[in-house]
Amino acid sequence: MKFEAPTTWPTDAAAAISRQNELRSQVRLQDEVRSPPKLVAGVDVGFEENGEVTRAAVVVLEFPSLQLVETALAKRPTTFPYVPSLLSFRELPTLLAALAELKLTPDLILCDGAGIAHPRRFGIACHLGVTVDCPTIGVAKSRLIGTHEAVPSEKGAWVPLRDRDETIGAVYRSRTNTKPLYVSAGHRITLPTALDYVRQCTPKYRLPETTRLADRLASNRGQLPPLKSSCEDDDTEQMSLL
Repeated sequence: MKFEAPTTWPTDAAAAISRQNELRSQVRLQDEVRSPPKLVAGVDVGFEENGEVTRAAVVVLEFPSLQLVETALAKRPTTFPYVPSLLSFRELPTLLAALAELKLTPDLILCDGAGIAHPRRFGIACHLGVTVDCPTIGVAKSRLIGTHEAVPSEKGAWVPLRDRDETIGAVYRSRTNTKPLYVSAGHRITLPTALDYVRQCTPKYRLPETTRLADRLASNRGQLPPLKSSCEDDDTEQMSLL
C-alpha cells in the first residue's frame, strides 16, 4: 500500500494535541468509499516487552465474503506514552509500517478505536484515514466521549452517540445481549454508511471480522484462517500474498 508517512512525530502530549487540532480540518465526512468495496482491512496493535515494543497488525479481507487474503505485521520501539485520546501517536508509527508492507490496497479500513467520537473529533481512525488517504471507520469497544440512551438488547439495534447537540457516532449492538460497540466515521465516509459496513463485517461475533482477526495477529493469540490462494485487482492482475 503506497502513501507518504510522516517523517516526525510529537513526543509529548501538548505537541500531539496541537497536531490533532492542525490536522482535523482535513477530515472529510462524506461518502467516498468504493461501492461496493472489494477489500476491507482491519488494524490493531499489541505490545511486547512490557510495552517497550509495539506490534502492529493488518488483515485484508475480501468483501462481502470476509475471506482473508493478506496479512502484514510490523514491530517498532514504542516512542509515545499511553495517554487517552492520544493513542494514535503511540500506535500509528508502527501501524503505518505494517500498512506499507501490503501488496493489496484496501478500499476501507476498520480501526480498533475512535473516529470523530473523540474530544477533538480526531481519533485514530481519522488520523489514519487522513494520513493514508483511505476511507476509515472507528469501531471502539468502549466509550471515550458522549452520552446515549439505552441500547435495545437485540442484535442490530443502535442508538445515537451524542456530545451536547452533535451526533458523533452510533452505539451498536452487534450481538444479542453483549456489550455494544461505539461506531464513528473516521475519514471519507458518513455515519450511516460506516454503520452499514460495520454490520456487514460483523456476521457472527461481537467484533467485526476485521478487528477480530487483526487482534489475533497483533496479540499473537490463536490461529488465523488460511489465506485465500489468489485475489484479483481491477486489472485482474494476480497479486502475491504475504
